[in-house]
Amino acid sequence: MNLVLIVCDTLRRDYLGCYGNDWVQTPALDDLAASGVTFEHCYVGSFPTVPQRHDLMCSNHVFHTTGWAPIQSGNTPLQQRLQAEGYVTQFIADHAQLMAPGMNYHMGFDGVEWIRGHIADRWRTEPVDYTVPCDPSKLRQPEHWVEDWPRNYCARETESDWPSPKTFRAAEEWLERNREHEKFYLLIDTFDVHEPWLPPQHYTEMYDPGYEGDEAIYPRYDHAGYLTEAELQHVRGLYAGSITMMDRAIGRFLQKLEDLGLAEQTAVAFTSDHGWYFGEHNYIGKHTVLEPKRGWQFYDEVARVPLIVRAPNLPQGLISHALAQPVDIAPTLMEIAGLEAPADTHGMSVLKALGGGKGPRKVAVTSPKLDAPEDQCLWNAINDGEWTLQHAGGLADPELYHISEDPGQLENVISTHPHEARRLHAAYIAYLEQIGVRDDLIERRRPLDL
Repeated sequence: MNLVLIVCDTLRRDYLGCYGNDWVQTPALDDLAASGVTFEHCYVGSFPTVPQRHDLMCSNHVFHTTGWAPIQSGNTPLQQRLQAEGYVTQFIADHAQLMAPGMNYHMGFDGVEWIRGHIADRWRTEPVDYTVPCDPSKLRQPEHWVEDWPRNYCARETESDWPSPKTFRAAEEWLERNREHEKFYLLIDTFDVHEPWLPPQHYTEMYDPGYEGDEAIYPRYDHAGYLTEAELQHVRGLYAGSITMMDRAIGRFLQKLEDLGLAEQTAVAFTSDHGWYFGEHNYIGKHTVLEPKRGWQFYDEVARVPLIVRAPNLPQGLISHALAQPVDIAPTLMEIAGLEAPADTHGMSVLKALGGGKGPRKVAVTSPKLDAPEDQCLWNAINDGEWTLQHAGGLADPELYHISEDPGQLENVISTHPHEARRLHAAYIAYLEQIGVRDDLIERRRPLDL
C-alpha cells in the first residue's frame, strides 16, 4: 500500500463542500470524500503551524513541551518508521517555515523538494514596483509589504506560477518518475491557503466580482470592526479563490494517480493545521498577537479541521464521528498499510471506530504552548464531539457549548450544564496527566470556576 498525506495550511473545514459549504467550489476534495471516509470531529492538538506538523509527523503532542521548535530527539517521525518497513519516502513542500534554518522537518525522507517563493521565503532579490493594495494599518506586518515579500509575488504571471499549483505539479512529476517503486510514502505540504491571499484574479472574480475597494490580503489579527463588511466579504472571496485554486491542483494530482494506475494501491489522507476567523466571535485572524495576556478561544472555526482518508480497504462515502487529532493520523495510516502502529506515542488509530462511536479518545485537546508566564491567558479547547469546554486555567471565565444544538458556539451554557463542564474538565486533566505534562503546568489548569 502506497501512502500519500496532503497537508494544507489554514483551511477551514466549513469552506469545503464535503463539510456542508454551498458556495465555495471544491470538487476534487468533495470527490475524495465521496470515495473515502470523512471525519466530522477532527481537532487540532498542538497549535499553531509548526507544532501541528510535529504532532502529525511524530504522533506526539508538543503543546506541553517544545511548542514551535524542531523535532526533538526521542521522537521518530512517520517517514522514518516507514523507511524501516522498506518505503521510499518523499517530501514536497512550499512551506518555508518547515525548511527554515534550524528546523528539521525534512529529516528521514529519502528525497526533499522545496518549492520556493511563498510568503517570507528569502528567494528573490530583484527590485520590484509594488503598491500595497490597501491601507497598511489593515495588514499584519505591513512593513514586509514595502520591500520583502512583493519580490516573490511579482514573479507570478500565470496560475501555474502560484505555490500550490507548483507544489502539486511537482508531486505529479514525482509520481511519473517513481511509479515503479514497490511502495512509497509521499508527504505534500502546501502553505496555501495561509494568508496573504492573492489568488489569480479569475479566482477572486468567482466570489466577489467587480470589487474595487481595499484588498486586505493579510489582515491583521484583531477584533473585528476595522474592516467594513464589504472589505471583509472581499477577504472571504480572496480566501475562497485560494481554496478553489488549490482544489483544482489537488484534482490534477489525484487524476495523475488514476492515470498511472496507482489509485487502487494508494491510500490518500488530507487535513489542515487550523482554521481562521472571518469576523466570527468578533475576531479576525487565528489568534491574538496584540493582547497576549487575554488570549483568544479555540472555537470550531479554528480548532476543528478537515480530515479525509481514502484507501482501497476503507468504506466509500462514510462519515465518521470518531474523535481524531493530528497525532492519530500516522498510526491510522500505518494500520491501513497493514503495519503495526507505534505504542510509544500519544496517537491512536481511529480505524476501529469507523463502524460507529467516538473511538478510543474521551476528549480532544487543542492548546498553544502551555509553558508561558503565569499571568498569560492561554485558552484550551476540550471537545468530545458533542460538547466543547473553553478553559483558561482560572484566568478567564470558562465557556461551554453544546455543539449539536449550537454549531456556531454562540450560546455559553455553562451555567445550566455545569456537570458537563466538570466532566470535560476532569477528562482534560486526566489526559494531561496521561501524556506526561509537568505537574506545575497541570496545577495551573486545575481551576474551573463555575
